[in-house]
Amino acid sequence: MRKVIGIGETILDLIFQENQPQKAVPGGSTFNCMISLARCGLEALFVSELGNDHLGEIIRDFMLENGLSADYVEFYDAGKSPIALAFLDKNSQATYSFYREFPDNRLSVAFPDVHVDDVVIFGSYFAVNPEIREKVKGWLNEAKNRQAVIYYDINFRAAHADEKPELMPAFLENIACSTVVRCSDEDLSVLFPNQSIAEIYRTQMAPRCKLLIVTQGANGTLLFTPNLEKSYPVQPVKPVSTIGAGDNFNAGFIHALVQNGITRTNFDNLQEKGWDELIASAHKFAAEVCQSLDNYIAVTSYQ
Repeated sequence: MRKVIGIGETILDLIFQENQPQKAVPGGSTFNCMISLARCGLEALFVSELGNDHLGEIIRDFMLENGLSADYVEFYDAGKSPIALAFLDKNSQATYSFYREFPDNRLSVAFPDVHVDDVVIFGSYFAVNPEIREKVKGWLNEAKNRQAVIYYDINFRAAHADEKPELMPAFLENIACSTVVRCSDEDLSVLFPNQSIAEIYRTQMAPRCKLLIVTQGANGTLLFTPNLEKSYPVQPVKPVSTIGAGDNFNAGFIHALVQNGITRTNFDNLQEKGWDELIASAHKFAAEVCQSLDNYIAVTSYQ
């Protein structure tokens, strides 16, 4: 059975509406994706870090209850589990305040073995963070050498734009390591300002990774491959919360990829119908998550 392996930050999201707390849920970009995939019954492993504290215990129990392995999560003593305050505006879009206390020596956990056509997902600031970059980079290169399908969600926002010159080499390395890159139009406007999406694909992405997916919220999704460029509309929904929408777009895409038996080499000859099925599944997962305060699909949705 193919494994899906995620690597990323784990955090507790405290969600506010009209400045009043509504719900506390475990979160993190790749974490949200992995919970949904575990709820689908896939073999799901997650590499991360948490404090060896009460909050870390709550999140570990949540992972295990949902079928997501915690064997590769480091529980550190010199620090605390991170928390994010997520404030939803009238359009259900979130702004965040983060509270983190990590140890000096991070991500000292053993990484899982990767085999041919296992799926690896990574992304966000975690994937370019200088504090852990060499460990993440080394494992990703090993995954690429072992011919895994590597899915990179850039997920880089304007709040970190001042770090872009320092981080750009890591972004480009991540793109070159990947089978599929997924990003939002907002990500691209921060990383490559004053360029059209088609130009960015041609000059920045295609020389490094041939497969690019760009989500544009209610404006739909763009797909770029060497043989196909296509725009996919999205069905309008009235969102309760957009937290986790992009993360579950990733989960829906990966779920369909595994269910349809698409391997790393299959992407070279994947026809339009195949892409249509992958994007449709991604849209379906994202739409479901937008209609609740949870960061993941419901337990019984796809089992």
